[in-house]
Amino acid sequence: MSTWATASHALAYLARADAIPHRTEGEAALLAQVPLTVRRILDLGTGDGRLMALLKCDRPQTQGIAIDFSETMLTAARDRFAGDTRVTVVAHDLSQPLPELGTFDAIVSSFAIHHLDDNRKHSLYSEVFARLVPGGMFCNLEHVASPTPELHERFLAAIGYTLDDDDPANQLLSMETQLQWFRELGFIDVDCYWKWLEMALLVGRKPN
Repeated sequence: MSTWATASHALAYLARADAIPHRTEGEAALLAQVPLTVRRILDLGTGDGRLMALLKCDRPQTQGIAIDFSETMLTAARDRFAGDTRVTVVAHDLSQPLPELGTFDAIVSSFAIHHLDDNRKHSLYSEVFARLVPGGMFCNLEHVASPTPELHERFLAAIGYTLDDDDPANQLLSMETQLQWFRELGFIDVDCYWKWLEMALLVGRKPN
């Protein structure tokens, strides 16, 4: 069972989320890529709804669907959006095919997809492409693999971790591989729009 299914692991993450260096820079870069006019947003692995709430600040008219599988995270997200009828929180494990939720102007994710094995990452990206409207944006603020073990240790040290603190649920993949997958699946304007060590914003757009 994934450590993310335990309340203790989820709560520990929430307690330190704001302290992760440069996280807000990556979130700001993601927000800049999502048009203010979007009507529907899907948040994959929403956690406590942090990213969806940030998106809604300047897009209050947007309808959002936020999915996660951790009961602790789902409870936190439902509490956050209790007064917002435009946001629906859905229980779903990303290791399984996405449910039928319609199409979206933007699909986003923040530090969630790296917990999936590589085959599932690829198939999820394909499902994302299929669920975007023409011109729709996919923005994945992700934890990616370092090119060398030494650089991985440097990243851990930069965020105050040691190898003993490494999350066993992580299944990191290189940024270059994932961007290439985006292109092969049909996304355009594919690039890394922001990066700090192992944190990267991977973006692609579905052609009009």
